[in-house]
Amino acid sequence: MEKDTEVIPLEDGDIKRRIFTIRGRQVMLDSDLAELYGYEVKNLNRQVKRNARRFPEDFMFKLTRDEVDSLVKCQIVTSRISRMFQGQSGGRRKLPNVFTEQGIYMLATVLKGELAETQSIFIMRAFREMRHFVANNAALFDRISKVELKQLETDKKFDQLFEYIGEHTETNQKLFFDGQIYDAFSLLIELIQKADQEIILIDGYVDVSTLNVLAKKKSGVAVTIYTFKKTKLTVQDVAVFNAQYPQLEVKYTSVFHDRFLILDGKTVYHIGASLKDAGKKCFAVSLMKDAGPELMKKLAQCK
Repeated sequence: MEKDTEVIPLEDGDIKRRIFTIRGRQVMLDSDLAELYGYEVKNLNRQVKRNARRFPEDFMFKLTRDEVDSLVKCQIVTSRISRMFQGQSGGRRKLPNVFTEQGIYMLATVLKGELAETQSIFIMRAFREMRHFVANNAALFDRISKVELKQLETDKKFDQLFEYIGEHTETNQKLFFDGQIYDAFSLLIELIQKADQEIILIDGYVDVSTLNVLAKKKSGVAVTIYTFKKTKLTVQDVAVFNAQYPQLEVKYTSVFHDRFLILDGKTVYHIGASLKDAGKKCFAVSLMKDAGPELMKKLAQCK
């Protein structure tokens, strides 16, 4: 299907202003997505309806009248959404659909074409940046009263917080919520690639998906996995990995309960979930200062 309207050039700030928090999820309106993709709203929703099985409720849902009224009250969308939904001439009579991040990704596959793919990439990056901002500054948000936090969300005042904290604030802890599988694996791969000589993973539950993460290591970096004897990894799995990404060695121990990632024998990260399950449930990754020597000493005692 060809585009219906002129496509809007995407800018980072413009996308963020179009992302709303509704029912605890970050979503975008069908009208905004249609505008960004260059479609009429009715044509976009027609394509969605034709592929209804691809859009479960966690991908897309219809707003209630009360939710629309709440959006209308938001300062940043008053003029645009008021004209759209408050019964003015040319306004919409049907309640809008909203799409979660997963729904937007699926929408790109339904609409197809280079434009949908390109626009979706920009939108996905905006979602990811906003999630990282909230997760990396969880302690700050915890000190803000619930009333103030709700006002920040509904009034879309994230820009003021960015200026206060700084867009590139470093943190030694990363917090991920259930469903952030892509973000979790992105961070784990980023950590894996920091090792220059050796990676030690202590994880009682490993499988082939764990090896998929470790495969992103730098060439020549040795890997040792300490896991339980009942591991799902087979000798053949290890052999296949070593044929392309040498050198991996698997050792068995039941000494450790938690998961740890040790880079070059000195940098230690505590990981709240097995690598294979990262992002499936809420978990954290924390940098442990000066823990390397003690852990290495304990590992040396493992037979």
